[in-house]
Amino acid sequence: MDMESELKQLRATVQGLKDRQDILDCIQRESRARDRQDSQQIASCWWEDGVDEHGAFIHRMPDYPERANQGHRMNFRMTSHNITNHLCEIKGDIAHCESYVVGGLSWLDGKKTSIAFGRYLDRLERRKGEWRLAVRRCTIEMTADADASWINSEAIKGFLKPQWSREDPSYERPFVAKPKTEGVRW
Repeated sequence: MDMESELKQLRATVQGLKDRQDILDCIQRESRARDRQDSQQIASCWWEDGVDEHGAFIHRMPDYPERANQGHRMNFRMTSHNITNHLCEIKGDIAHCESYVVGGLSWLDGKKTSIAFGRYLDRLERRKGEWRLAVRRCTIEMTADADASWINSEAIKGFLKPQWSREDPSYERPFVAKPKTEGVRW
């Protein structure tokens, strides 16, 4: 293989790796935004004609971020969406992805936490060089319920408490350690 062919192959490989990373970053950013109730960040992960299928409900942009947040607020006091296994098939400017998600859901009464295991079946599209979600379908594979009282125990006292807003410590820059008297804590 000559040098020009090697460079062409190397460029294609690097572009493929960059595309995969940009796609995974988009999916993870959307999950993080959901856990912070950040409608603006959720919207930035979706194309304006995007469609989300959550169970029996079909949600369309631009209303989807606030509807999703409202659904969480009506039932839970906190959520945690965790992307695990991730498969991605890219053909040109279209990607089909299957991402496993483990969702922690703290119910409003504070007595129970549910864990849901499922998958996001996503179609992402690259438009003007940017990857965003176009379609999401969700599965639920299984669930488990747990006693939530441990979160209020002495073992947790002093840990940072997550916030459903941009007041969450993950938005602070730079990250610096602070005395236990600063920040919202358990």
